[in-house]
Amino acid sequence: MAIHFLTGKIEFHTNGDSEIKDLTADVEKVIEENNFTEGNILLFVPGSTAALTTIEFEPGLLKDYPEFMERLIPSGKIYHHDMTWHDGNGHSHLRAALQGPSLHIPFLNGKLILGTWQQIIFIDFDTRPRERTVVYQVIGA
Repeated sequence: MAIHFLTGKIEFHTNGDSEIKDLTADVEKVIEENNFTEGNILLFVPGSTAALTTIEFEPGLLKDYPEFMERLIPSGKIYHHDMTWHDGNGHSHLRAALQGPSLHIPFLNGKLILGTWQQIIFIDFDTRPRERTVVYQVIGA
């Protein structure tokens, strides 16, 4: 079995303010269109105000998740970062650091190994709209 490597990007627009995007179909498309059947895909956010994780992408959690982050790391507080850069997004950096910039997901028979109610999500914690990129690296056959 020959092992192949592929690196690429998924690019999209976000509105900021804890907007959540479901990237599951985009990631599945990468695997399918490149004829991978078994391996792993690494996803990484280049940037310090956004993050990746998995949750059930449903209306309740799309409200609960940002509310949870607001309780943990409030947006109305003054952070040292804000005093340095005067951009008002210190909370965005802290939330992204807490959540993390990457995911590593196995796949088999051309399908991601995710739970029934588990989707890959991107969260933009920044305070303004942005053009975003998620870099992927696939290793597999």
